Amino acid sequence: MVKTSSAARTAPLQPNKIEALLRRMKEHPLAHVGPGLITGVADDDPSGIATYSQAGAQFGLNMLWTMPLAFPLMAAIQLMCGRIGRVTGKGLAANIKEAFSPAVLRIVVLLLLIANVLNIAADIAAMGEVAELVSGFSRHLMTPLFVVITLVLQIFVPYHRYVWFLKWLTLSLLAYAAVLFTVHVPWGEVALRSFWPRFDLNADAATVIVGVFGTTISPYLFFWQASEEVEDMNAKPGASALLNDSAAAPAELRRIAWDTWSGMLYSDATAFFIILATAVTLNVAGVTDIETAAQAAGALRPLAGDFAYLLFALGILGVGLIGVPVLAGSAAYALSEAMDWKSGLELKAQDARGFYGVIAVSVLGGLAIQYSPIGPMKALFWSAVINGVVAVPLMVVIILLALRKSVMGPFTTSRPIAILGWIATAIMGAAAIRMIIP
Repeated sequence: MVKTSSAARTAPLQPNKIEALLRRMKEHPLAHVGPGLITGVADDDPSGIATYSQAGAQFGLNMLWTMPLAFPLMAAIQLMCGRIGRVTGKGLAANIKEAFSPAVLRIVVLLLLIANVLNIAADIAAMGEVAELVSGFSRHLMTPLFVVITLVLQIFVPYHRYVWFLKWLTLSLLAYAAVLFTVHVPWGEVALRSFWPRFDLNADAATVIVGVFGTTISPYLFFWQASEEVEDMNAKPGASALLNDSAAAPAELRRIAWDTWSGMLYSDATAFFIILATAVTLNVAGVTDIETAAQAAGALRPLAGDFAYLLFALGILGVGLIGVPVLAGSAAYALSEAMDWKSGLELKAQDARGFYGVIAVSVLGGLAIQYSPIGPMKALFWSAVINGVVAVPLMVVIILLALRKSVMGPFTTSRPIAILGWIATAIMGAAAIRMIIP
C-alpha cells in the first residue's frame, strides 16, 4: 500500500483546478437560460401589468382565454427572431437593412424609438408610484432613482455580468402566482372560462382585447431577442453565426426553441395569473376601472390583505427593472444597426457612444415626460397605438426573413411556425385597425 505524504495531502490546488472550481461555484439555476426568458419577462412590464389588471377587473374570468390563444402566437414570432439573430450573427435591423428597402427600415426604427420612449415613460411612472406606496418616499424622488439604476447597469456593467442580474429579476414574476394563495379562487370556473368565455363583444370588450394582444406581442421584444442572441454568441469563445458553423446548429437551435417556448410560457402564465388575481379580487368587489399598475396594487390591499398587496407591488418593481432596459436596449440596437454604429452591451461606453447614447436619451426622455403635460396614461396609450401600427408590417418582414434561404441558408423556419406567425400577424392586423378606427 502506497502512503501519501502529509505534504502531498496539503499541496495547493493547481491553477487549472482552481479555475474549474471557481467556474462551478459561479454556476446557478439560471446560468443556462438565454434571451428567451428575459424577453418573456420584459413582456410583462408595468404597462403590461396595468393592461392585464384592467382586463381582470373589468371582465373578471372572461378575459383569461386571451392568454392560451396568445401563447403559441407570441412564441412563434419570438422564436423566428431568435433564430434570425443566431443564424445570421446579426440583429433584426441589420437583416432588414440588407433584405429590404432603406425606407422600410427608417420608418420602423423611427416609430419604434417613439413608442419605446413613451412606453418607458409609462413604466418608470408606475415604478415610482409603486415605490411611493411601499416606502412612503415621494415618487418624484423614486422615479429618478430607478432611472439612474437602470442607466448605470446598462452603461457601466458588462453584459455578461448585467444579464446575471436580469435573470434573477425574472423570479419577481412568481409574486403574481403567490398572490393567488392569499385569496379564494374558483378553479373549476377558471378552467371553464379559460376556453369558454362569456361576454358581449362590444366596443369595451374589443378595446380590452386589443390592449391585451398589443401589449403581449410588441415590436421592441422582436429586436431585443434577436440582438441578445448575437450578444450571447459573441460572449462564447469560438462561437460564430450558424451560417458559418453548421455543426453547432442542431444544439443551438434546440436551445433557442426550448428557451423561447419556456420563456414565453412563463410570461404568458404570469399574465394569466395577473388577470386571474384581479378578477377574483377587484372584479368581485366591483372595482372595474384600473388605469395604472400601481392602482391595481393599491386596490388589492383592502381586498386581499397586506401580503398580497406587497407581492403585487414588488413584482411591478422587479419587472420594471427588466422592462425599461429592454425597451431602451432594443431601440439602441435598432438605430445602431441602421446607422452602422458599433453596438453591444458588452462594449465599453467610450467604444460605442452612439449605442449607449440612444439608451441614455431613451430613458431620460421617458423621465422628462413625467414632468410634461403628457401623462403616463397618455404615453401608454400612444405607445400602444404606435406598437400596433409597427407590429403588423414588422411581423410580415420577420416571417419573410425567416423563410428566405438567402438570409437563413438551410435553417429557414418550419411551416408550422410560419403558419402560427401568419395567424399572429392577422390578429395583430385586426387589433391595429380596431385601435386606429374605433
